[in-house]
Amino acid sequence: MHKACRVLFSLFLALVFLFSREGIAGPGSLSKGDIKRTMQEMLSYHVEFKEFSPLIAKRSFKLFIEQFDGEKCYLLLDEAKPFFELSEKTIQKVIEGYFRDDFSHYEQLSKLINESIIRAREIREEVERELILNEDSQVTVGESYAQYANGQDELRDRIRKRLARFLAAEKKEKKKGEWNAERRKKIFAFLEKRLRRFESTYLTNDKHEHFLALHILKALARSLDAHTAFFSPEEAFEMRASLEKQFEGVGVVLREDVEGIVIVELIQGGPAHRSGKIVPGDLLVEIDGRSIRENSYEEALEKMKGNGKKEVVLGVSRQSEKGAEQKVRVSLQREKIVMQNERLQAFEEPFGDGVIAKLVLPAFYESEEGSSCERDMREALKKLKAKGKILGVVLDLRENSGGFLSQAVKTAGLFITSGVIVISKYAHGELQYLRDLDGRVYYTGPMLVLTSKASASAAEIVAQALQDYGTALVVGDERTYGKGSIQYQNVTERNSGAFFKVTVGKYYTVSGRSTQIEGVKADIVVPTEYSIYNIGERYLEYPLKNDRLPSAYVEPLSEADKKKEHWWQRRATPQLQTVRSIWAQLCPTLKQNSTFRLDNDKNFKLFLNSLKPDAAPQKKENWGVDDLQMHEAVNILKDMIFLQKQN
Repeated sequence: MHKACRVLFSLFLALVFLFSREGIAGPGSLSKGDIKRTMQEMLSYHVEFKEFSPLIAKRSFKLFIEQFDGEKCYLLLDEAKPFFELSEKTIQKVIEGYFRDDFSHYEQLSKLINESIIRAREIREEVERELILNEDSQVTVGESYAQYANGQDELRDRIRKRLARFLAAEKKEKKKGEWNAERRKKIFAFLEKRLRRFESTYLTNDKHEHFLALHILKALARSLDAHTAFFSPEEAFEMRASLEKQFEGVGVVLREDVEGIVIVELIQGGPAHRSGKIVPGDLLVEIDGRSIRENSYEEALEKMKGNGKKEVVLGVSRQSEKGAEQKVRVSLQREKIVMQNERLQAFEEPFGDGVIAKLVLPAFYESEEGSSCERDMREALKKLKAKGKILGVVLDLRENSGGFLSQAVKTAGLFITSGVIVISKYAHGELQYLRDLDGRVYYTGPMLVLTSKASASAAEIVAQALQDYGTALVVGDERTYGKGSIQYQNVTERNSGAFFKVTVGKYYTVSGRSTQIEGVKADIVVPTEYSIYNIGERYLEYPLKNDRLPSAYVEPLSEADKKKEHWWQRRATPQLQTVRSIWAQLCPTLKQNSTFRLDNDKNFKLFLNSLKPDAAPQKKENWGVDDLQMHEAVNILKDMIFLQKQN
């Protein structure tokens, strides 16, 4: 079933590297005939659901509505409620229609959404006129609604508050220029462009069937579980770049702004960065000698693609210190760009007669060209050893939300001799044991894995595997995210007709524990900025349940392995990683020392106070060091180094 598929652990891949084109139809438009075919393929992989069922159908209508009106500012309660409470008879008709490529019930919902958009536009036009002349000073920050509006007056009030919040946010960001009715009018014109671009995917037009199929497939896929998803070609492009940490382009990150299309970031080492002629904040005004001031955002992005040409000439505009407009043109060559700031970063801190290594790994990446995080980490450890004896290692996975399973196994394998890293359990109960077999270990001393509630998936595999073997202690928030499911994805297969990821199983580490829902528990709690938020699998809809398997410290041999049993006994078994107990024994002392330091650290107290809902804004420099959690992790490592010598 898995056929050389690339297995992916991902949490949040909404990263934008060149551009974001949410909702824009690309090549290979969808038809209603694609819905059942694509959904049946996803069902053939899925760990739990194997056929289109009443439960999936019910969920899909709810999700269809929520992916359109998550803020509950379009539909009324009496409009949405019937689709949340479909009768068994109606659901049966939906299922029968599905197998005939008849999606008339979804089309009825789409028609209702179409009408709600027209109504919302009329209300916005009226409210915007009012706010342009007299902005609302009573702004409710971050207001959300548990239910849909009971009537048009309540709906109008919600739309007004939404517009007022947007206006207030723009006013806060505004750094220069007058704040007047003309400025507010310009801001609302920009907002309308953004809203209408999103709304256009639900309106009846020449692309209606494509977008209807796209929205239905997204709702159906999401109905299976929290991590199964269907992607547009543009979303697949972004996800591919996120996984591989490289893409082809000129290395600019764009954002649509009130003033136009702004260059918000340059990729380090990319063509735009190397030119020295473009800086963040520049306004993109020309592409290949033609003005884009009157073009839509989508048209400008299409021109950036260049239709296969390697060269692109960008014209940018910026204001001088005296306020005069400066225009710059620069010719750039598209090339493959490696996103170094999204790859492993290695640092060292002198200590005693050696160094403490700090390895910051944002994701588990690999590319077709052979680059990977495991290779980068091996090289980093070699370079650090050349600078001095490595006395301790901090592996920082706080911002790591996943990546390739193969890289998680190889990365964990750098710190054990050999043994099971991950056990994968698939739909029919079949188990697959993924091992580190090379017998080599690149570091064996004191080690910490620094985690947060945002550490997920492949990051949790590595953290828990090293914790299971006793080679490292886990430090950070009380628990990690809790994503213990396996996804098959085809976004890295560039010629796929439809792009999706689907949950095919769950993973467990060598102890038999699954991180699903529960996450990886910290040995020593050092709260991060994520600690106060409800982040995690437990807060998602339709998550898989947590369970356990027998441990696999003594390797069970599969039928295929038994054919090589002599090799296993001679080569692999003697090198199996044994569970180290030293850090578990020393953990109470380490925890006590850390608690004492944090309780008496005024900077950390400032940080904790800043997390309280009613806290006044704190400047980071008030905390004394740039990274309080890393600072404490290093202190714990120093304790480990000292205590190890005493034992």
